[in-house]
Amino acid sequence: MIKWIFLVISLISQLKIEAQISDFKNINFKNADAIAYSYKGNDLSNLPGLARNLTHNLPSDVEKFRSIYTWVSTNIECDYTGCKKNITKRSRYQNDSLERNKWDKSFSNQVFIKLIKEKKTICTGYAYLVKTLANLENINCEIIDGFGRNESSIDSELKFPNHSWNAVQLNNKWYLCDATWSSGAYNLSKFTFEFNYNDGYFLANPELFAKDHYPNDNSWLLLSQKPLFSEFLIAPIVYDNAYKYAVFPIEPSTMNVEVKKNEETIFILKEIKTTDINSIFLQINYGSSIEFVKPKTELLKNDRIKINYTFNNIGTYDVHINLGIHPICTYVVKVKSAK
Repeated sequence: MIKWIFLVISLISQLKIEAQISDFKNINFKNADAIAYSYKGNDLSNLPGLARNLTHNLPSDVEKFRSIYTWVSTNIECDYTGCKKNITKRSRYQNDSLERNKWDKSFSNQVFIKLIKEKKTICTGYAYLVKTLANLENINCEIIDGFGRNESSIDSELKFPNHSWNAVQLNNKWYLCDATWSSGAYNLSKFTFEFNYNDGYFLANPELFAKDHYPNDNSWLLLSQKPLFSEFLIAPIVYDNAYKYAVFPIEPSTMNVEVKKNEETIFILKEIKTTDINSIFLQINYGSSIEFVKPKTELLKNDRIKINYTFNNIGTYDVHINLGIHPICTYVVKVKSAK
């Protein structure tokens, strides 16, 4: 027991704060990606062989990990039916730990079999495969369990962990990534999974990552100032476009906002990369009506973008902050009388 506690403390002490892909801005990942795509469609019957094929011509651990990550994200399909089934079962057994543990063990076996045979899985399968392939090439990689919060989970109370992702150690620093959310999305109208690789989840910015990922062990936030779980649950919803365009909300810190009629409402975004503020629009939904408006925008210090808008009518509005037509985040704004 003492040895295990020492190992945990040692691991946590090695966590480097706010590591992200910008640490590798001088590395071109085109070769790693090309190798990953050259093995597109490869099966999972020989994981050591696959790991070797994806990495042996690459000079650095970060490039090797990139090839592994790209391959997993572009070859493994998310099992939407399995995800829904797991959520339903875990919700049913949320007050019965014995039955929940029994289900978890049974479902884990199903997940592994389906991953190997069909290359279809849920988040734990993605995380397992990334870790296994990386470990086979002596790259330290861990599975991180916790809570994922997006537009599909906002109505749930997130009473138990619902998501898994990875942390990888490169050059003695830890980085975060999520191959599940990098891979694409399930099209509910067509009942098919559509691959659509999103590079923003690879060695992601920890401050952005904390907007929709909260680990069971909050040391894996990799932030010097860690948000509380209670703050995570009431924050604005962040979409995958926030990762794609490298910009995310920081103020207001809560999704539900109250303002007064005819008074200026201010939103603050943080940009990781340069953002064209002229492309920022607000999509305002009120009942069945949808309106696109161009707010006042201003660049501030410290990579901040200020958005100003005034609501002239009372009511409750869904406010989507967009880059063009692409939503970055959502607030619910209740506009009250000025009296």
